[in-house]
Amino acid sequence: MVAPGTPAPQPATPPAQTPPAGAARWPWLKFITPILVVLLAAALVITLTWNWNSWEGGRAEQATDDAFVRADLTPLSTKVAGIVRDVKVADYQHVHKGELLFELEDDDYQAGVAQATAAVAAAKAAIENNARQQSLQDARIDRALAGIDQAKAQIVAAQAGIKAAQAEVVRTQAERERQEALLATHSATKQQVEAAVASQQQFAAQETSRTADLQEAKTGLHSSEIGVEAERRGKAVLQSQDQQLLADLQAREAALAVAKINLGYTKIYAPADGVVGELQVHPGQLVSPGTQVVTFVAEDKWVEANYRETQLTHMKVGDPAEIRVDAYPGHTLRGKVLEIAPASGSQFALIPPDNATGNYTKVVQRVPVKIVFDDLSAEATDIAHHFGRDAGRPLEKPGARNHRCGDGRRHRHSDRAAAHPGHRRPEGKPQPQLRSGRMDRQRV
Repeated sequence: MVAPGTPAPQPATPPAQTPPAGAARWPWLKFITPILVVLLAAALVITLTWNWNSWEGGRAEQATDDAFVRADLTPLSTKVAGIVRDVKVADYQHVHKGELLFELEDDDYQAGVAQATAAVAAAKAAIENNARQQSLQDARIDRALAGIDQAKAQIVAAQAGIKAAQAEVVRTQAERERQEALLATHSATKQQVEAAVASQQQFAAQETSRTADLQEAKTGLHSSEIGVEAERRGKAVLQSQDQQLLADLQAREAALAVAKINLGYTKIYAPADGVVGELQVHPGQLVSPGTQVVTFVAEDKWVEANYRETQLTHMKVGDPAEIRVDAYPGHTLRGKVLEIAPASGSQFALIPPDNATGNYTKVVQRVPVKIVFDDLSAEATDIAHHFGRDAGRPLEKPGARNHRCGDGRRHRHSDRAAAHPGHRRPEGKPQPQLRSGRMDRQRV
């Protein structure tokens, strides 16, 4: 207790702290840690900026999540109009090549085939009739030729008769003159003269008759020759109709073939083994040419993996791959690179980008790589068939593994000489492997 008037005691002054000898001697030590952090950050940024692409392209394994199972999707459409009679398949059903899928009402097309068949039969009958007409025309020509021969024979006979009659006329004329001379001397009777005159006139008449026969035979010959020419021209007309009738037959046979083809279009078959998609038509529906009835998914599947362009430094056709699917955990499918697209996926778009004008920002492009399955085990086959129900499922990340060459550097051997001129795969080195990491969630 302090008495009044007594001054309060002063607190004791603490002794002054003496700074460490090292801190007073090296004051810059406190900046070492920040400087090291800044230098490490700068080195990391420079390394990533300058060498990231080479490091990424030179990795032993290349992987991507941007991968999908693909298959040939074929829209099956009608070629002719008609009413759907029957649908033989269900949605997402597995079918075999040549299996009937859809059937249209074919009554009209059956009638068209019958009509075309009758037209073909009529054309064949016309050709047969024309052939018989030509045979008849040949007979007529032969008859006309026989008439010519007969007329020529008649001409020869008439000429011979004329010569015989002329000889008799000369003889009887001389006899007549001799008898008339004897009658003038009263050495012959009048009766003998009259007989000589009658004989001379008779043979003169025969000569005139034979001359008329000759003229008639010549006229018959000319008529027969004209008849032969007419019959030959008639046959030429029939022969020219042969080509017309044959062309008509071919046209009708073509019409029959078209009718049968159109009849065949009333049935739609599976083009190969595969799976059908969702049905677009149903029985009783009227369809027109070009109506899509279903989408057919081929049985052959492959993987389309979209790698960044920086991952393709050493990737080449033939590299093996491992593929994993989230739908089948624990299962690994094997395949190999079949094709590498010649351009990025954006170049195959409907409207490819054009960066020739305006501002430009560099973006790493993705290039599609086609990977086919080569694991033919039953398990892999079942998995591949499963994807037939959805040909757009994303796959896991197939990648490419490279290896080290004799010079100690890491390479991926490529068939593209421009990328690696003169580079050969060393003996005894393992083939590059493709691996996949995890995939994104499945999408339909």
